Amino acid sequence: MDCRKAFQRLPKNVVPKHYKLKLKPDLEKFKFEGSEEISVEVVCPTHKIKMNSVDIEVQEASYKVEGVEGAQEAKASINYCPNEEELVLDFPCQIQCGKGILSLKFTGELNDKMKGFYRSKYTLGDEEKYAAVTQFEAVDARRAFPCWDEPALKATFDVTLIAPKDKVALSNMPIISDKEVEDDSGLKEVSYATTPVMSTYLLAFVVGEFDYVEATDSNGVTVKVYTPVGKSDQGKFALDVAVKTLPFYNDYFGIAYPLPKVDLIAIPDFSAGAMENWGLITYRETALLVDPEQSSARIKQWVALVVGHELAHQWFGNLVTMEWWTHLWLNEGFASWIEYLCVDYCFPEYDVWTQFVNNDLGQALEMDALDNSHPIEVEVGHPSEVDEIFDAISYSKGSSVIRMLHDYLGDVDFRKGMNIYLTRHQYSNTSTENLWAALEEASGKPVGEMMATWTKQKGFPVLKVEQEQCGKDRHLTIVQSKFMAGGEEPPTGYRWMVPISVLTQAQPDQGMLLGLMDNCQKEFCVHYVARGQWLKLNAGTVGFYRVMYPSEMLQALMPAVKDLSLPPKDRLGLQSDLFALSRAGLTPAVDVLRTVGAYKNEKDFTVWSNLSSNLASISAILQYSDCYPAFKTYVIDLFSKIVAEVGWDPKPDEEVGWDPKPDEDTLTPLLREVVLARVGRYSDPGTVAEANKRFNAHCAGDKKLPADLKSAVYATVLSNGDVSVYEKMLKLYDEAEMQEERVRIGRALGSVKDKDLIQKVLFFAMSEKVRAQDAVFVISGCTGSAEGRELAWKFFQENFHTLSDRYEGGFLLSRLVQATTENFASEEKATEVEHYFKEHPLAAAERTIQQSIENIRLNAKWLAREEDGIKKFLGCDKQENKGERRSSHNSVTGLISRQSSFPKSLQITEDFLKNEYVLVHNKVISGFSGPPSGQGASGRARTSDRKVPADLRADSLDHHRTPIT
Repeated sequence: MDCRKAFQRLPKNVVPKHYKLKLKPDLEKFKFEGSEEISVEVVCPTHKIKMNSVDIEVQEASYKVEGVEGAQEAKASINYCPNEEELVLDFPCQIQCGKGILSLKFTGELNDKMKGFYRSKYTLGDEEKYAAVTQFEAVDARRAFPCWDEPALKATFDVTLIAPKDKVALSNMPIISDKEVEDDSGLKEVSYATTPVMSTYLLAFVVGEFDYVEATDSNGVTVKVYTPVGKSDQGKFALDVAVKTLPFYNDYFGIAYPLPKVDLIAIPDFSAGAMENWGLITYRETALLVDPEQSSARIKQWVALVVGHELAHQWFGNLVTMEWWTHLWLNEGFASWIEYLCVDYCFPEYDVWTQFVNNDLGQALEMDALDNSHPIEVEVGHPSEVDEIFDAISYSKGSSVIRMLHDYLGDVDFRKGMNIYLTRHQYSNTSTENLWAALEEASGKPVGEMMATWTKQKGFPVLKVEQEQCGKDRHLTIVQSKFMAGGEEPPTGYRWMVPISVLTQAQPDQGMLLGLMDNCQKEFCVHYVARGQWLKLNAGTVGFYRVMYPSEMLQALMPAVKDLSLPPKDRLGLQSDLFALSRAGLTPAVDVLRTVGAYKNEKDFTVWSNLSSNLASISAILQYSDCYPAFKTYVIDLFSKIVAEVGWDPKPDEEVGWDPKPDEDTLTPLLREVVLARVGRYSDPGTVAEANKRFNAHCAGDKKLPADLKSAVYATVLSNGDVSVYEKMLKLYDEAEMQEERVRIGRALGSVKDKDLIQKVLFFAMSEKVRAQDAVFVISGCTGSAEGRELAWKFFQENFHTLSDRYEGGFLLSRLVQATTENFASEEKATEVEHYFKEHPLAAAERTIQQSIENIRLNAKWLAREEDGIKKFLGCDKQENKGERRSSHNSVTGLISRQSSFPKSLQITEDFLKNEYVLVHNKVISGFSGPPSGQGASGRARTSDRKVPADLRADSLDHHRTPIT
């Protein structure tokens, strides 16, 4: 159902050049007064001036010709067009062409919707207080002052704030005047230097109480990080990152940061992850603050990435801005790529490019396989449509195709092209084609033609490869077609220009670019690859596509997976492709599960994280099958080796190691969290016992849990505990001083299995104890079990009007729709969700709704197709007690015989199946005894396991994934 509204952009007969803006927020009455003088240029004679304005009452409006002595002010009548979010000023006489001053006086509300000019609650001591803060992207500057609120209508700004004397008052530029208000000694008037030419959505101001830490970068730019009062130490990590990052970008872009200062500030109530306001960057507390003793390694990584992302926007987005929201991906895709480049420079030990393959590439491929995906460049009209494209396509697919392009062009030509682009278009607006033209000019390669195939059509190709040995060389024949999530016959007319790269056994760490695949079928020759040696397409998993191998190529890769000679990015990409092919029905799920046995020797955090997420996706569907307990036992067995080995020395009586070694690397804590959380949620007895012991000691104050263990321990004890554990967790929540800890606990609460406790969590999410920005993810946390999913969906429906009013069409509402619906697995549920939203339309979430319905149907289709085979694989069929060997042999033989219905490229030999089956399956059967007594069979595969932005994964969700704009 198309819920889009008719829309026209503002007329260009009058355009702004400079705003002189004064605002006076009242932090007790939650109102603000404002006045502005806007220097405009009248291009065509007119009786009317049309501007954007929402929830603002204009008391006076007048126009005066500039530079004409004795010119009279023309008073305007004021008309509101709320559906169009516009203000129309009607003048009695026609305004002639030329320059003039438009003056307005107005009032507005400091709202509680985390958009526009709004209030944010914080506590100082025992006192509840409020700050006045802003969030204008995409189209909410119009909630703070009447303006031309479109990115192409740039202007300069002089800002003055009237604020309480004891409050910090900040804006984009440095303070040039700070004086007491003459008729009120309790107020001060703070004025700021004139901004560069910029879009309205980048303006910002904050009034509140903050501490800060300060430093100067190597180029003399002043950097400050503002924190809650008394927590300035928590800003030092972000400060260190920012001071390193600004000079890195100066050098990379070849253009100096154009402002004299940059402030980074933590806002208590903030819907996005962060926002790149020029010179005054706003963040969620969990995206900026790091406690040296209490923050997890995952949070430190997340903070580094978000700081890198927002600082990149100071050039790419602020200095050069997209012309319209259709080109949003230019901002977000590029920043989401270069944040990794920056963090890799600052912290090479994080191995962030491998994590990119999991966090961004994988997330984008999953969404873009859907029929209800959209192109990177999507036409945007009415403002209600803008928020919905802050999604994995704009961010993660955008960054993934930039990464692929960078690899194809090489860093030297890419940087040269970026400098051309930024220099040529600084302080102005662009479209996607302007970027391609600059990169094409620098490289001499067909960038525009190639990238149009990736940005103007939705989806991506699957490459089917066949090989032939010709002497010392390997000949490859590659055919591309559109990858379909449901395995349907791909439509004709789709073609991508694909950079083809390979890895070989002789040079496993050195990718080789074979060329550009510009047709639906193409042949390539790889020299000096001996017969029997492995060869893998998509070196480094850089290309935005899936690969289907013939059986002999897949088999040849398995030893390299087992002995880890295939690099981590490629081990990750290989199994990720296999799971996607299974979901599409192109290869049996049991074959994929069997192949996964080759990963038992895996050591890499990111590979395990991706594998865990893929298994969790299957788990969410199998919750609707009676083989779910056996599947959990299979996963526990698969994880058993890494659980016992993760960089620690278990005590003789300790089956599972938990304590870190003093010299372990920075990724081992992340690996520990992933594997212990997975087996703990699946009720591994040793893990549950150890988690309970450590949790009780933590609650008693005997031995505090390390930050890196908290998420795993909390999820384990809650998913296997009772009301007493839940009440202890609420007590920890109430006592927590850090927002990071409250978020961590809030997102774990939904792990409980008891129906009554799930209901308590849902009501808790809407209580005053949970910030509105976090409530969505507390509710989402309840969707990990089949029963919790049903209760959360019912809760959403019962509170629909409250939720839709609270989030008012923003991306958080879309995230909640997705979390509470997409993991159902029946046609009945798909129909139910479909009918509900026909009766309760949400324009800003329409695409998300359709994607969720599509995913439900894909889940149902997968379950109907794969359930019987998985039952046999897990030993749940009627023959499971007739002997392990015979059962294993019969299952393998049956699977071999069924392969005739699959393409030859996906058929696997009997020896390969038997070897992998024995490796994993026999141990599963021999160890299977069902879940421990008294423990249920729910899992925790949900959005927070697989489809979320990194800041949310960090505690469990997503504007970089809660979008960091």
